[in-house]
Amino acid sequence: MSIIRRLWWFFRLEKRRYLIGIFSLSLVAVLNLIPPKIMGAVIDSITEKKLTTDKLLLSLLWLVLAALAMYALRYIWRMYILGTSYRLGQIMRYRLFEHFTKMPPSFYEKYRTGDLMAHATNDINSLTRLAGGGVMSAVDASITALVTLFTMFFTISWQMTLIAVLPLPFMAYATSRLGRKTHESFKHSQAAFSELNNKVQESVSGIKVTKSFGYQEAELEDFQRVNAMTYQKNMTTMKYDVMFDPLVLLFIGASYVLTLLVGSVMVVKGQVTVGSLVTFVTYLDMLVWPLMAIGFLFNMIQRGSVSYSRIEELLSQESDVKDPEHPIVPAENGDLVYNIDAFHYDHEATLHNIHFTLKKGQTLGIVGQTGSGKTTLLRLLLRQHDVTQGSITLNGHNLKDYRLEDLRGLIGYVPQDQFLFATTILENVRFGNPELSRSAVAEATKLSQVYEDIMAMPEGFDTVVGEKGVSLSGGQKQRLAMSRAMILDPEILLLDDSLSAVDAKTEHAIIDNLRETRQNQTTIITAHRLSAVVHADLILVLQDGTIIEQGRHEDLLRADGWYAKTYASQQLEMEETL
Repeated sequence: MSIIRRLWWFFRLEKRRYLIGIFSLSLVAVLNLIPPKIMGAVIDSITEKKLTTDKLLLSLLWLVLAALAMYALRYIWRMYILGTSYRLGQIMRYRLFEHFTKMPPSFYEKYRTGDLMAHATNDINSLTRLAGGGVMSAVDASITALVTLFTMFFTISWQMTLIAVLPLPFMAYATSRLGRKTHESFKHSQAAFSELNNKVQESVSGIKVTKSFGYQEAELEDFQRVNAMTYQKNMTTMKYDVMFDPLVLLFIGASYVLTLLVGSVMVVKGQVTVGSLVTFVTYLDMLVWPLMAIGFLFNMIQRGSVSYSRIEELLSQESDVKDPEHPIVPAENGDLVYNIDAFHYDHEATLHNIHFTLKKGQTLGIVGQTGSGKTTLLRLLLRQHDVTQGSITLNGHNLKDYRLEDLRGLIGYVPQDQFLFATTILENVRFGNPELSRSAVAEATKLSQVYEDIMAMPEGFDTVVGEKGVSLSGGQKQRLAMSRAMILDPEILLLDDSLSAVDAKTEHAIIDNLRETRQNQTTIITAHRLSAVVHADLILVLQDGTIIEQGRHEDLLRADGWYAKTYASQQLEMEETL
C-alpha cells in the first residue's frame, strides 16, 4: 500500500471532496441493506399468511424511497470520487510538462519522445483510475462488506455467517499471490507500450525517409516485431488479470454451497425462517461485489504503483543548468566575452581554449568543418549546458548570474533543425507573441525573404504547414524559422547554419536586411558557406573544438590559412555553376 502513502499529498489536497464522496458511498452501502430486509419480511408474511394490502404498499413505498435515495447518493459519490480523480491526472500532466520544459538536451538524449508520451498518457491514466475507481473500490468493498456481515451476524444468524466466511481467508491468500504476478507483468507491459509508442512516433516522423529508400517492407517488419512483443507482454498481463474474477467467484460459490447446506438444516430445525434464509442469501450475493472489488483494487494498486514509479523516475531527473539564488535583474545586452578553457560532453572534450570578445551590436561569424564545435558555442550562450572550466560573460556578468528566462528573453535562436508546428504560417511566425499583428508578421517574412513564397500559396498566411512543416521546402522552413526569431527583434540573434538551404541571391538579400535592421544589436551566424559571414565584424574559424583563426574577412584572406583556401574554393564552385 506504499502507493497510497505516496499519493497522500493529493488525497489531503482534495480531502473535502473525497470525504463527501466517501460519506455518500457509505450511505449507499447502508441503504442497500433495506431491499433484502423488506423482501425477507414480505416472504415471511406470505408464508404465515399475514400479508395485507397496506403492509405490501408500505413495503413498496420503502423500496421506492430507498431507490431514489441511492440514485441521488450514487450521483454524488461518482462526481466527488471519480470526478476528483481527473484532477490528479491534470496535476501530474502539468508537472510532467513543466518538468520537460526545464530539462536540458541531455535529458532528451536519454529519454525518447515516444517514451515520454507514454508516461504522460498511459501511466497517468493508471494513476487516475487508482485515485478514482481504486478509492471507490476500497471504500465500497470495506464498508459494504463490514455493514453486510455485521447485519448478517447480528440480525439473522451468527452461525451461518461464520460458515459463509470460511472460504474468504483462502481467497485473500490466492489473490495476493496473483497480485504479485500482475505487478511484474504490468511493469513489463508498460515498458513495451513505451517502446511501441516510440516506434510509431519515429516511423511516422520519418515516413519520407523510409519511402525514399524503399524501406517500407523492412520498416513494417520491424514495427511488427515491436507490435508482437507488446502484444505478448499485454497478453501475459491479461492472463493474470482475467484470473481475478473466476478466482473470487470460485470462493464465493463455496460460500453459497456452505450457506445452503447449513441454512437448509437450520430452516428444518426452525432456527431461522425461509424469509431470513432468502435475506441471508441476498446479503451473501451483495458480498460478491466487495470481494471482487478487492481484486480490482489490488490490480489497480499494482498498476498505479508501477506507473507512479515510472513518473517519479522522470521527475527525479534534475537539470544541471539552474537559476542562481540571487539573480541579476534585469538581464541586458552588452559585450560578450568567451573565456572557455575546456568544455566536454560525457567526458569527451568538445571545446578548448576558446577566448574572444564580441562588442555589443557587432556581428560574429563562426565557420569550420562539421563537428568543429560551432553549434556548441551557441548552446553554451543559451545555457542549454553550462561551462565548468572557464566562463562566458555578458555585459560584465557571468551567464550563470542571470535567470534563464531573462537571459533567453534577450536571445532569438534559429537552430539547425528548424521545427515548425502543425498550424498556420501566421501562428508559426508569431509563436513567441500571439498578439502580434499580421502586418508585423508580413514585415518579418519580408526581411527573411519568404513573403513572396507565402503570397503564392492559396491560403497565404493561413496556410497550414503540416507536422514539422512537411508541406514546405527546406529553404522555406529555414526562412520561416528566421521570421519567427526576427519578429521579436531580439537583442541577440543566433543563426545556426540557417542559410544553408537558400540560394546565394536570397542569402545576400537576407544578410543585407540583417545589417540594415539590426544596428546596435548583436548577431551571431554559424555557416558552412563563408559568403554568409564575410560582412561580420569578427570571424572565428574552429577546428576540433578550438579556434585556429580569427579576424575580419580581409585579415583572414591575407593570412592564407584554412579560411582563405576554403573561401577561394567556394567562390570557384559558385562561378562554375553560373
